[in-house]
Amino acid sequence: MSNDVVAELAPNGTMRAGINMSNPLLVTGRTSDGDPVGVSPDMAAAIADRLGVQVKLVQFPSPGVLADAMAEDAYDIGLIAAEPARAETIAFTNAYVEIEATYLVPPGSHLNVIADVDKPGIRVAVSARSAYDLYLTRTLEHAELVRAQGLGGALALLTNEKLDVLAGLRPALNEDVKSLPGARIMEGRYTTVQQAIGTNPKNAAAAAFLRDFVAEAKQSGLVASLIEKHGVEGRLLVASGT
Repeated sequence: MSNDVVAELAPNGTMRAGINMSNPLLVTGRTSDGDPVGVSPDMAAAIADRLGVQVKLVQFPSPGVLADAMAEDAYDIGLIAAEPARAETIAFTNAYVEIEATYLVPPGSHLNVIADVDKPGIRVAVSARSAYDLYLTRTLEHAELVRAQGLGGALALLTNEKLDVLAGLRPALNEDVKSLPGARIMEGRYTTVQQAIGTNPKNAAAAAFLRDFVAEAKQSGLVASLIEKHGVEGRLLVASGT
């Protein structure tokens, strides 16, 4: 590892890591001091440890806000889902974990499979600027996306506005369906959300280091051990590929 990596990620001896606080699979709790606990914070800490520097966890309320903050130099690395729209301003590693995204439909829905959703007149509730919102914005040709703040807001939209579908991450939808008797979650998926690590594209040495670190973390079993440590087995998956 060259000194260039430390100079790019922790010029003052502390690496600032942007953490998305809205994903309960990646941030499963807080310390008594209010710092986030979970797979993402531990990945950031492991990177800092490899570099021999301190880590400061910078909390963001949503992935969209975290992505925007790259332009403000608010963090040195960001733990966030990789998406083409975000990759215009953030240099991403390959994913270290992935989460299946699918649909929930209300009681009595005539929609049965994923392909049924992208039809004229179908309205889909979605958490604004989430990775799966960006994916659906790019790929849906006929259905209408109706955005809310957070998955809770999207669930409220589904019920209050009588929308046709709720888009979300399967683990969260598995909880939401319990509050909607007769609702069901579709089999299959429309995508998997690829949680990765990003940095400013100008950090060429750091970007290469982070790519190698993520590949090693998956191969060595570090990522799997963090998933087990934080009790999210079967909901977070070690991402495929290198």
